[in-house]
Amino acid sequence: MPTLAHQRSQELFASAARLIPGGVNSPVRAFRAVGGNPIFIDRAAGPYVYDVDGNQYVDFVGSWGPMILGHAHPRVVDAVKKAAERGTSYGAPCPVEVEMAEFLSRVIPSLEMVRMVNSGTEAGMSVLRLARGFTGRSKIVKFEGCYHGHSDALLARAGSGALTLGLADCAGVPAEVVAHTLTVPYNRPEVLKTLLDEVGAEVAAVIVEPVAGNMGVVPPAPGFLEGLREMTAKRGILLIFDEVISGFRVGLGGMQGRANIRPDLTMLGKIIGGGLPVGAYGGRRDIMEQVAPLGPVYQAGTLSGNPLALAAGLEALKVLGEDATFYDRLEEMGARLAESLTAAAREAGVPVTVNRVGSMLTLFFTEGPVVDYESAKRSDLARFARWFGGMLAEGVSLAPSQFEAAFVSAAHADEHLEKAAAAARRVMKGLG
Repeated sequence: MPTLAHQRSQELFASAARLIPGGVNSPVRAFRAVGGNPIFIDRAAGPYVYDVDGNQYVDFVGSWGPMILGHAHPRVVDAVKKAAERGTSYGAPCPVEVEMAEFLSRVIPSLEMVRMVNSGTEAGMSVLRLARGFTGRSKIVKFEGCYHGHSDALLARAGSGALTLGLADCAGVPAEVVAHTLTVPYNRPEVLKTLLDEVGAEVAAVIVEPVAGNMGVVPPAPGFLEGLREMTAKRGILLIFDEVISGFRVGLGGMQGRANIRPDLTMLGKIIGGGLPVGAYGGRRDIMEQVAPLGPVYQAGTLSGNPLALAAGLEALKVLGEDATFYDRLEEMGARLAESLTAAAREAGVPVTVNRVGSMLTLFFTEGPVVDYESAKRSDLARFARWFGGMLAEGVSLAPSQFEAAFVSAAHADEHLEKAAAAARRVMKGLG
């Protein structure tokens, strides 16, 4: 198996570890779950990232999903340059905010009104406050293994970095803060029904990743999302779709468009910034009219609607919307990658389950099936760590966690899928 030099990355990490907690500015970037230290990226272009030691990797992380066009897409880069020449922040309304709102409401019909924010976490904390303010109720129901940002009320049995690091609870979050957060298993509508039959009159909202992406990719079971819509509508409970990952990733209208389900509120992020920091939430007009300055639910942000982020995001979304075959090609490439990984494991006699929705997928080191938080946690984490290290040494960049997704972008071509397949066959042989 090849060995890549990472001397400069090691030096940078040693410096970072003295000044930055864990040497990283987000826990999911740490290599603690897979061993070793993180590599430091110098630049990225198309399907590749390049580390500070000059190593090239075929990238299936894609900045954790938003780089659906690939890195440094010329139209997106040009849009950012032109926006920067006009100023990087105004703290005042600007035309691109209106353009973005019009685009989002056109392709996602449930977004009758939308408010721009700066991150998925900010969108998550905002939709909860809005749901409680609109309904006058206090309780929130979330699903085990789903991650909606790191706000206090949503860290109960969360996925993403919390699951990767094995953190069942988060220090610094008072018990009374999460006392109104109720958790139920993903893909188990009968458990939710029992809970809502007992306390539904106290529940403001049910929040869900319509495609779970933060315990690894877990698709919704047939009828699961439809059941959520029926149960919540019947009880006057708001249904919130967290499409921070799935929005524009699994289709132009997100998972709600793919499944033809209309939630009351939606969270967006990642892709709508074209790689720059951004988030948004929106939904029914009567609910959104409760947000200040129209209503009593306060939410604000100096950098919200930032002209650079929205210029980048709007240009990226325009590219997606201009090509009627865009998502068909991504679907085909995602299927090919999933099939090649499955085949490599089968040849090596390694038990795996590959879950995929569109161009997002996860290879779980378990016989499966993986349908929820508990079944995802049955994965062989030691074997995953060896897999990750082997693929990285082969020049293939994957997320350093069993509980995250891999993403295919429009910049990937046959040669990149073939490189990943060949690398997978070699690495799997060493795992059998």
